[in-house]
Amino acid sequence: METLNLSPQDPDFIQNPYPAYDAARARGPVLFWQDYGMAAAFDAATVKALLRDRRLGREKPAELQTPYPAHLSDWALTETHSLLDMEPPRHTRLRGLVLRAFTSRRIAGLAPDIMAVCADLLRGKPDGPFDLIPAYCTQVPVRIIARLLGVPEEISDDLLRWSRDMVAMYQAGRDRSVEDRANTAAAEFTAFLRSYIDKRRNDPRDDLITQLIAAEEEGEKLTPDELIGTCILLLNAGHEATVHSLGNGVKCLLEHGTPHSALAPAQITATVEEVLRFDAPLHMFTRFAYEDIALGPHTLEKGAEIALILGAANRDGALFDTPHHFDPGRPVKPNATFGAGLHFCVGAPLARLELQIALPALFDAFPTMQLAEPPRYADSYHFHKLDRLMITP
Repeated sequence: METLNLSPQDPDFIQNPYPAYDAARARGPVLFWQDYGMAAAFDAATVKALLRDRRLGREKPAELQTPYPAHLSDWALTETHSLLDMEPPRHTRLRGLVLRAFTSRRIAGLAPDIMAVCADLLRGKPDGPFDLIPAYCTQVPVRIIARLLGVPEEISDDLLRWSRDMVAMYQAGRDRSVEDRANTAAAEFTAFLRSYIDKRRNDPRDDLITQLIAAEEEGEKLTPDELIGTCILLLNAGHEATVHSLGNGVKCLLEHGTPHSALAPAQITATVEEVLRFDAPLHMFTRFAYEDIALGPHTLEKGAEIALILGAANRDGALFDTPHHFDPGRPVKPNATFGAGLHFCVGAPLARLELQIALPALFDAFPTMQLAEPPRYADSYHFHKLDRLMITP
């Protein structure tokens, strides 16, 4: 297997990873990414196949598991009970419980809430340049996921801080300070949820937390730690992708001079899919091999980890014509942004709905909006997000 030497913190790669993906794909389909110490797949066919291959999974094989260090004890508790890193049968049970809340009817019912949140955030914005990321892109999804879970929107700042500090654990270049902040966030978030869940037991509402409590009490054997881990995952994953997709999407629409007709009701679905394909918020998702797997002339050995490069798969010319061209009129075709198979993102329909409402609302409020400065991406791989997005309304 050929070796790829490419730092995920290289400044040129951070700002535009797609030329590096093209070069890797041309050598692939699978390379050994030296900087990560694992194989990596860059083409759409391999990524799609491995996402659905049950010979791989998210849960680390037992023989590779090692205890977390003491300074990550609180973080470890949330990870142990995270749906993201489970495999059947635990994954099947928990995902089934979560999907009871993520019904198409419940998600569609959130549309008026999303519209109201967008209108509230866009009301009274300054005439001069301001950063759209904290003012709008972060606020829309965190308020909506708070409503879905049933936690007070007044603690949105805490939710954002906890989520930001915990998600940083997945970024390249993490150090002890990142780990300490993540552990503190996990401890604080867990303490809040434990107390809040106790209140909900005596005061049930029409929200996800109440539903998960009810399922636990009906014999589904959802433990309190599993309930807390699930809620933390839903907040972190439920708003993180939408934050970055909104920011990346606004940048893309403005830089390409996209006509407002692309945001009209008849076109918005295709536009959102193209935004998600063209500049995905998450570029890498990893799997462990549970047995030896042939990858062309190579073998992924049992226990090995492989990186599936979602951002590269979305720009594969074998699947998408003119893949580096942003085309809101492109016929809708499945992309890799939300994964596939067993771990397909349960929040994908909600994220799509938020984008379909939040983007038109923003451009309707600021029809002459322009970039106030060239946007730059953050050193946060494998997330692909903007440091800030300064706009002039």
